[in-house]
Amino acid sequence: MIEISGVSKYYGDFPVLKNCSTRVGKGEVVVVCGPSGSGKSTLIKCVNALEPFQKGSIRVHGIDVGDPATDLGSLRSRVGMVFQNFELFPHLTVLDNVMLAQQIVLGRSGDAARMKAMMLLDRVGLADHGPKYPAQLSGGQQQRVAIARALAMDPMAMLFDEPTSALDPEMIAEVLEVMTGLAREGMTMMVVTHEMGFARRVASRVIFIDQGEIVEDEPTEAFFSARRNPRTEAFLGKILQH
Repeated sequence: MIEISGVSKYYGDFPVLKNCSTRVGKGEVVVVCGPSGSGKSTLIKCVNALEPFQKGSIRVHGIDVGDPATDLGSLRSRVGMVFQNFELFPHLTVLDNVMLAQQIVLGRSGDAARMKAMMLLDRVGLADHGPKYPAQLSGGQQQRVAIARALAMDPMAMLFDEPTSALDPEMIAEVLEVMTGLAREGMTMMVVTHEMGFARRVASRVIFIDQGEIVEDEPTEAFFSARRNPRTEAFLGKILQH
């Protein structure tokens, strides 16, 4: 579903990503972890061209992301993105947040968009919150609305950029529960997260990035049990203590 080949990205002369290559098969859940500033969020933003890259190639379901002829709007409508800080429209109700892109991008009628939005809000446990505004919800509820909004576009894959890092522990659990349900239903997912419990339960593979390089790319069981690169050992030694 997602093929990343030799991708490098620079800010000026500074390399943010260095010759990164990996694949995500249909139905796989791949967790991307690493220290702050390692390039992990940049990598998944390159997948739907929210960040440009200077070398290499990325293909999503056969579509060349870096090709100037690619319709990036169409691509982004099929690759759902959930951000750390929710990115909901504060002046729209929860229901309207989930309906809007369906109508503008997919051309769905108001009735069809409303039906889809209500179904998805029910799926994420927020069926009674449609008339509310984002500021009236907890952080965990807002993130679940953001997931519903992304799913409303019928994506072929979902990208999550540290979706729980701004949440309190109780709220983290409710968001991870929704993500776990998506994984069990076979959604293709790339997830940037430090939630190693989620990775162990749900991920097909775990990628560890440090200083812009993919240091490890292993099946989940092997990632947590096999002898690893010293950089990975040091990272996990710190994060698994908490």
